[in-house]
Amino acid sequence: MRLEPSDEQRQILDSVDRFMARQLPPAETRRRDREQDPPYHLLRSMGDAGFISAPFPEAVGGLGRPWTTVVLMQERMASLGLMAASLFTRTVTFGGMALMSYGSEAQKQALMPALIRGELLFAFALTEPGAGTDAAAIETRAERHDGGWRLNGRKTWISDADRADYIIMPCRTGPRGGGKHGISMFLVPRSSPGLHMSVLPKAGHNCMPSWDVGVDDVLLPDDALMGELGAGMRHMQSTLHFARAGQAASAVGQAQAAVDLALEHAKTRRQFGQALGNFQVIAHMLADMQTRVDLARLMLYHLASLIDAGLPCRKESAQAKLTAAEAFHFIADRGMQILASAGYSLDSDMQRYWRDSRLYMFGEGPVELQRNLIAREMGL
Repeated sequence: MRLEPSDEQRQILDSVDRFMARQLPPAETRRRDREQDPPYHLLRSMGDAGFISAPFPEAVGGLGRPWTTVVLMQERMASLGLMAASLFTRTVTFGGMALMSYGSEAQKQALMPALIRGELLFAFALTEPGAGTDAAAIETRAERHDGGWRLNGRKTWISDADRADYIIMPCRTGPRGGGKHGISMFLVPRSSPGLHMSVLPKAGHNCMPSWDVGVDDVLLPDDALMGELGAGMRHMQSTLHFARAGQAASAVGQAQAAVDLALEHAKTRRQFGQALGNFQVIAHMLADMQTRVDLARLMLYHLASLIDAGLPCRKESAQAKLTAAEAFHFIADRGMQILASAGYSLDSDMQRYWRDSRLYMFGEGPVELQRNLIAREMGL
């Protein structure tokens, strides 16, 4: 497993640096976070730059880059501006990898070219008022209706729902109370009559809006079904490692940025006649912060290498998400302590890292669930 970027990967990372400097410089990131103004316009620019095409096979217009390269791109982009990295990752995983893993050939042919060009945004509507970590508790129903499907229910905390072109929506097609059995996946156009949305204010991730989605007699054609009828849980699990790799990469990138910010402050801030970093308690705090992000980075790169090799990685994907989430949360909290009032100011990037880091501890599978999955893979 190669740990240092190759010459080709360095060139790709340089292109990410140039893209971010041009499209989303630090001042613009701060403004958009403050004004809760998502940079959805970047999607097309990412398509033009070839970023979105990176992980997809040449047969559908992609570049066929390995995941060891894709996570480097995600990590670097997140270190410079999470809102761009998150948009990139959500497009690749929620849209592209879902289509590639369980979309029909007709769905792939119709949607993958536009997705790769950055012309389509996808949302993934799993969470419900009574279902989240327990995905098998989904109650939103899809029933046969005039040769197609009729959907009814409610989804909540759905990122990008109001701006998405399509919402990938798991629904129950089997008997109520059927647990993980009888769940199917549907491709729902955002323009479908019967979808009603209201925004959900939250503490962080200001440029990833979350929505409550009412699903009232939404009618779909038969070919809106994705994959096999009743195989929704299996289909969702088929893309989990891609999503967890993306989440881990975003957390690692931001964690490193937080370490760098705290380190610069410790070198330049003077107290009691000397640099803050000369005090052992601060130096040790920074040493722990850097060690945690490096450990999380190793877990991430290991996961990416397993994905590229086509090897089983259920345990490693959970480990990568767990270590990255806890590292970022730990680092952002210690960073706030080191910067103190300077970090608590809304003018500081550290308070944004602090707010944003909390979501990784429970979003898309809490750390407690990751530990359960790891233990299960160990045979416990």
